[in-house]
Amino acid sequence: MAYFEWADDLCIDHGPIDADHRRLVGLVNELHTATSDGSGHSVVDHVLHELVDYTRAHLRREERLMESVHYPDFAAHKANHDRFILRIQGLQAKFEAGSITVASQLSTVLRDWLSIHIRREDKAFKPYISHLDPNGTLIGVLESLGYEH
Repeated sequence: MAYFEWADDLCIDHGPIDADHRRLVGLVNELHTATSDGSGHSVVDHVLHELVDYTRAHLRREERLMESVHYPDFAAHKANHDRFILRIQGLQAKFEAGSITVASQLSTVLRDWLSIHIRREDKAFKPYISHLDPNGTLIGVLESLGYEH
């Protein structure tokens, strides 16, 4: 069983947003596996960088989508994203400074934050995009914001 299991209640659009979220879940699992099986520092470092970079890129794409549909809670949602990015960057810096427990901490922090954030914060956003046709309008909007189809 995977460290972080994808569940149906994590679905937002059954499309590109969910694909991003699934990729993040996969990266959290990769990081957890790399730290659990004693992979070398360079392997953990590579997965950690990919995970932090992908998380940052996903959150920015999500924010652009929120802006494009005039999501009324955008400022609060973005502030939550910004706090989270600072937190994971701080943990990444500790890892790079030689802390050996930070990578496993980070997989826990990411799993817990993503699980709660998607189920609460992103679900609150779902009604603002649910009127968009997932195979037409939504895909067009998302592609213009940097999502790949």
